[in-house]
Amino acid sequence: MLELERLPADVQRPAYDRSQLKTRMVHIGFGAFHRAHQALATDKLAAQGSDWGYCEVNLNSGTLIQALRQQDLLYTLTEMADESLHTRVIGVVTQALHGKGDGIDSVIEAMSQPDVAIVSMTVTEKGYCYMPSSGKLNPDHPDIVHDIANPTEPRSLPGLILAAIIRRRERHLPPFSVMSCDNMPENGHVTRNVITQLAERHSAELAEYIQTHITFPSTMVDRIVPAMTDAAFDTLAERLGSRDPVAVEAEPFFQWVIEDNFVNGRPAWENAGAELVSDVLPFEEMKLRMLNGSHSFLAYLGFLAGYEHISDCMADASYRAAARALMLQDQAPTLHTQGVDLEAYADSLIARYENRAIKHRTYQIATDGTQKLPQRLLDSARWHLRNGTSCDFVLLGVAGWMRYVSGVDEQGQAIEIRDPLKDQLANIVANSDDGADRVKALLGLTAVFGDDLLQQPAFVSRVTELYLQLVQQGARATVQSLVTQG
Repeated sequence: MLELERLPADVQRPAYDRSQLKTRMVHIGFGAFHRAHQALATDKLAAQGSDWGYCEVNLNSGTLIQALRQQDLLYTLTEMADESLHTRVIGVVTQALHGKGDGIDSVIEAMSQPDVAIVSMTVTEKGYCYMPSSGKLNPDHPDIVHDIANPTEPRSLPGLILAAIIRRRERHLPPFSVMSCDNMPENGHVTRNVITQLAERHSAELAEYIQTHITFPSTMVDRIVPAMTDAAFDTLAERLGSRDPVAVEAEPFFQWVIEDNFVNGRPAWENAGAELVSDVLPFEEMKLRMLNGSHSFLAYLGFLAGYEHISDCMADASYRAAARALMLQDQAPTLHTQGVDLEAYADSLIARYENRAIKHRTYQIATDGTQKLPQRLLDSARWHLRNGTSCDFVLLGVAGWMRYVSGVDEQGQAIEIRDPLKDQLANIVANSDDGADRVKALLGLTAVFGDDLLQQPAFVSRVTELYLQLVQQGARATVQSLVTQG
């Protein structure tokens, strides 16, 4: 358990009166990224006199919430570079709840506190119960089916937020803003879609209320935050003289772009390094395609080649060149950014990937691929198809995902696929021959690929060629070959 009195003198502690904080935000998804990103920005503001505090919520696992409660709602964040590190104690949490342990009604009640002005979330793409190919609510999702029948006992994120909106409205409390901090293009629009479309199942009048009174600001978030390992916890405990089970580590880089569209106030995040803008989409596209797209490319093809971390991929000249080519040759032409030096941005990403102090596992990034491919790679592929241009690195990323979800690595070892559609993927793999037949079968997964890409002969043909090359030659040789050709 974290013990402040045992921490070294160079660890930064909260320099503000925590008793003056108010629970003005509820955040759903107390994961590593939120702890290292939005909570940090809000903690910096508290040191400047802000009274905005967080009620942190985890809907499923209660381990972190219980640990946080045991150490007075405090935890440590360590920023790590190759040559330096800096640790600070984050003190901006005012409440902590576990949906299953405390009961979902306690979470709805927390969101119904009069001071709450913002509900935010980091639950990964799969938490929105939406169809990545369309951005709309998936009405067949089991949790959505349940929530339609049991609106006061929600299981899904959209159902939970809708229940809180209904309760606040019944109590004549002011509405809150709903802010997604997950990696989806126009994440505010996706959030509005799923909640409004779920509300329509109750009444058109409720849906109209949400459209009129609730705002859904979009955001773009960027910071590399690897999952903590036992070794990382041990090393940190030895350095701090105290074990913190809620600790998180991150790279020094921090970026947060926020659409300034809040219905009931917000913290002055611009004073903590955030950018408040009128349109987030160009920033989202740039980050999702150049950073997240290259991350997914490296995750699948790096894992297949036996590289455990992104920094290991960067030690391979072919992978380094391929990542940069993906960003600048295939992704950059599809973007709508203005006044941004994309070559300098690509070089900064490569430099961040080379940070060996950050152990960002390829396997971690490879999870939930069916939720990530559309915005990271497929939207760019569609742009190139419309414009008659090539995008071989994007297509190799798609083929790499197909090779990865086939479930066996290049050494013949089983890969444990972690994905909300893993059963469907396993069924497709089990009932298709390993080759063109499997590529066609996977492209038939309309929740991921829509119904258009399978009808594009050039797309199907090239992805098939690259998939067969991966099967026959392996990931390293295939990446090296494509870099040489390019």
